Amino acid sequence: MGGGKSLQSVAKGDLDLGKLADETEKKEQEQQAGDFKELTDKIQKVLGERVKEVRVTHRLTASPACLVSDQYGMSMNLERLLKAAGQNVPTSKPILEINPTHPIVQGLKYETDETRFGDWSHILFDQSLLAEGGQLEDPGSFVKRLNELMLALAGKA
Repeated sequence: MGGGKSLQSVAKGDLDLGKLADETEKKEQEQQAGDFKELTDKIQKVLGERVKEVRVTHRLTASPACLVSDQYGMSMNLERLLKAAGQNVPTSKPILEINPTHPIVQGLKYETDETRFGDWSHILFDQSLLAEGGQLEDPGSFVKRLNELMLALAGKA
């Protein structure tokens, strides 16, 4: 039926959109992942139990970050649908993938203020959750963080 082609979810963390990348490009991507190891570890520490892992991705072009499911885990959308249907579904932690070329991520890499770094990390996670159709656990904290950062950027804080 499918002519030997397999379907794969784009919401899974193991999807490799760059299979056609040449060896030079693959080496550059590995180098970039190494360059951002300190940042991904730091974001992972800030987000704690909210994520399974934080890592660099090369699938994003315009977005600073996205949430994906583990290779063998249930997608977050399917998890939400089953919960809405009254099913008892174990909650799985998403993987936060960051885009190393995005200006927000670039700025976060050099952020030295710990409070601001924490706020930016949580905002990246929360906006990624909203972008994939999820609901925030604490919308009030998201709005407060966002307002404080906007005030700081406007020179009012």
